[in-house]
Amino acid sequence: MNHRNVPNAGSGGTLDESATSVRTRLGRLHVRSTGTGTPTVLWSSMFVDSHTWDRMIPLLPTGRRYLLVDPPGLGRSEALDHASDITGAADAATDLLDGLGVHDPVDWVGNAFGGHVGFTLAARQGVLRSLVAISSPAQPVAPALRRQISILLPILRAAGPVGPVRSAVLTAMLTDASAADDAIRRVVEESMGRPTRRSMALAVRSFILNRVDVTGELPDITVPSLFVSSDDRGDWTPQDAQAAADLVPGAEAVVVAGARTLVPLEQPEEVAAHVRRFWDRLT
Repeated sequence: MNHRNVPNAGSGGTLDESATSVRTRLGRLHVRSTGTGTPTVLWSSMFVDSHTWDRMIPLLPTGRRYLLVDPPGLGRSEALDHASDITGAADAATDLLDGLGVHDPVDWVGNAFGGHVGFTLAARQGVLRSLVAISSPAQPVAPALRRQISILLPILRAAGPVGPVRSAVLTAMLTDASAADDAIRRVVEESMGRPTRRSMALAVRSFILNRVDVTGELPDITVPSLFVSSDDRGDWTPQDAQAAADLVPGAEAVVVAGARTLVPLEQPEEVAAHVRRFWDRLT
């Protein structure tokens, strides 16, 4: 396990961060850990990695062990060698928790892909204590987007996230204002550059194209849940998030303005405020 200090924008000091790699059925997952206390998993979106949480972590409360995960095949996690699906990723998440020695239910915060994994885990007994799903449509990929991805996938597999692939990802992930911010855009571009081309292509097939409709499973979620939508993502509008929340007993839906898909990266202060209020109600 590697240790290092990273800037803590919230206090002006540093966060003591460690990193490790945990064996799962989808390869070894890279995990960064900071803080002690209630285990709290943050699982990022497709195409990017755990650094999309870095602007928000210092704004969250102490007394928690934050586990920032690079999803299967992404970031510094081991390259995927076969296709999978969201259920497979959820199974890998339980492997991860076992490997980290976390045996009590965790608070789960998932962005897009991370929220999809969270939906599945939240329907299983005893895995999660609570769920925050951010910009995570319960429906499968729309036909038009599926066609676009199918066209771009061979380019991604052959050349990586360059040219039209890079442009499409940035457009899908960030508002124009966020994409014009060098620091925000750099996080996305550096994240896209870490996986191998084959691993990224397998991740797209596994966790985007193979994603299924989980609307019918939402009523099976029994843990406290918060669904966070943005005002600029067409496939999970505030109305969609509220409709999903209406299916989950006691769930709440909130909207964050000025963001698209990577809401914690684009608007960390507002997302952190919603998450803190939600967690306060758990105690």
